[in-house]
Amino acid sequence: MQRFHQLIFVASLLALSWFAMMAVHEFGHVIGALTTGGAVERVVLHPLTISRTDVSPNPNPSIVVWLGPILGCIIPAAIWGCIPHCYASARNIAAFFAGFCLLANGAYIAIGSFDRVGDCGVMLQHGSPLWTLLAFGLVTIPLGFYLWHRLGSVRQFIADPSLVDPIVAYALLGALLVMLALELTISPR
Repeated sequence: MQRFHQLIFVASLLALSWFAMMAVHEFGHVIGALTTGGAVERVVLHPLTISRTDVSPNPNPSIVVWLGPILGCIIPAAIWGCIPHCYASARNIAAFFAGFCLLANGAYIAIGSFDRVGDCGVMLQHGSPLWTLLAFGLVTIPLGFYLWHRLGSVRQFIADPSLVDPIVAYALLGALLVMLALELTISPR
């Protein structure tokens, strides 16, 4: 049964991290749009699509596009930093999520810059030099790995399923199901 709880914990944490990372990233775009006088037409967070934020008019596309990955990294790191040390499980989950966001946003911007994928194309089209996209990845990716490294050995975690508290595993599963239900009901495809 401990292995089953470990599986629920890992699967829920990974899926929840993916969906929450996209939500925080898009929240950054929304903040960018609202602070520059843009109008958010639509935010797509449907679990079966890649997230996006449609802004029109968009008076400052550079700020809007950069705030997605910037706030997509800063907000999870700030949440992790605000959790008191006495809440070890919550703090470790937040550290994993912050590391996940740093890695995902960093890889998206740095690697995507070569193919001008999504936000990267907008960044380059509106004057961001290629080196800034690469520098973003060179800062965020190692920070993400650093946060993950501080969590301990993956081998030890896999070898000892008793490290997972079943209550935490089911809480993550519940949070994932709530997030999926919200995304399915409020987000267009």
